[in-house]
Amino acid sequence: MSSASPCTTRAIAWHGRSLELLDQRRLPRACVTVTLTTAAEVAKAIRSMVVRGAPAIGIAAAYGIALDAWRAVADGGGGIEADVHAAADILARARPTAVHLRWAVERMCKVLEEGPEASPAGRARRLEQEARTIHDEDVTINRAIGKHGAPLLEGCSGVLTHCNTGSLATGGYGTALGMIRRAWEDGTRFRVYACETRPFFQGSRLTAWELDNEGIPVTILVDSAAASLMAGGAVQAVVVGADRVAADGSVANKVGTYGLAILAAAHGIPFYVAAPLSTFDPDTIRGAEIPIEFRPADEVRFVEGVQVGASTVDVHNPAFDVTPPRYVTAVITERGLVKPPFERSIAMAVGRTGQREGGGSPWCGPAET
Repeated sequence: MSSASPCTTRAIAWHGRSLELLDQRRLPRACVTVTLTTAAEVAKAIRSMVVRGAPAIGIAAAYGIALDAWRAVADGGGGIEADVHAAADILARARPTAVHLRWAVERMCKVLEEGPEASPAGRARRLEQEARTIHDEDVTINRAIGKHGAPLLEGCSGVLTHCNTGSLATGGYGTALGMIRRAWEDGTRFRVYACETRPFFQGSRLTAWELDNEGIPVTILVDSAAASLMAGGAVQAVVVGADRVAADGSVANKVGTYGLAILAAAHGIPFYVAAPLSTFDPDTIRGAEIPIEFRPADEVRFVEGVQVGASTVDVHNPAFDVTPPRYVTAVITERGLVKPPFERSIAMAVGRTGQREGGGSPWCGPAET
């Protein structure tokens, strides 16, 4: 079910027994919400890009599990465990690259397993509360990322970003856009350059819309114009989000990110990644192991329903690419900056090597300008 609503950057709203999503396929032309009542509907919304962005799809999936838990209660409660595990399976498979989706689903399943003695309604209530907690925590985490990352943008007159990493892609506030938003709130003045991010145009449709709504100067550029923009001296920092960070520091993000990282290195521009610790996947050792989602060919052949590519030719449409760690200046998390050498700093950040070390550690804590 869809309905028109006032324009808002709130992408996800929970209403107790239904989930309301802002249909991001329709922005910025129209603000339309979609109301969902089952995990299968949430999975379809994730696959079809009604909701997108690694943190946002994790939050939506958590609520999807809560929806099916309450449906099981309404059906008598006897099948709640089976129904929740079925919901978790369909949601976890909705999109393969963003590890945050799997992380949220596994966290919800753990809550189910921790209270088998409770009544079905009690278990559903705990699952709903956990989904709410995941949502609330994401906003807090985003603000912490912004706090740690904002000092890195001091002195910049131009910041380039790719895809959408703001309130629409998260529980609220944003990761890379959270850095930008916080720097602006702190008084740093710059222009944001938003790559179009073809073929889905998340940069021109979503990022530019969010920034314009907040009064932050923004210029849209076609993806292929980034090199000349950097060469002209307009950009002093590149800031992007991430869908997965491997143990070696490789970063999976929206396709086109890898090219921007190479361009930034060629022009001596720092390349920052803003991502919560839940995006780190220490079980994926190298970037080559990250599964890359391929999207339908017609997303490239058609733009807004208008055919722009021949229907008889093949289309290469990966949704993501992987940036090698040698091009990443730092990853900004809710706990601070993670810097090279990444194998060591990421292991410390996610607790794989015991206590965080003191002076000289590449896991460096709060930002230093």
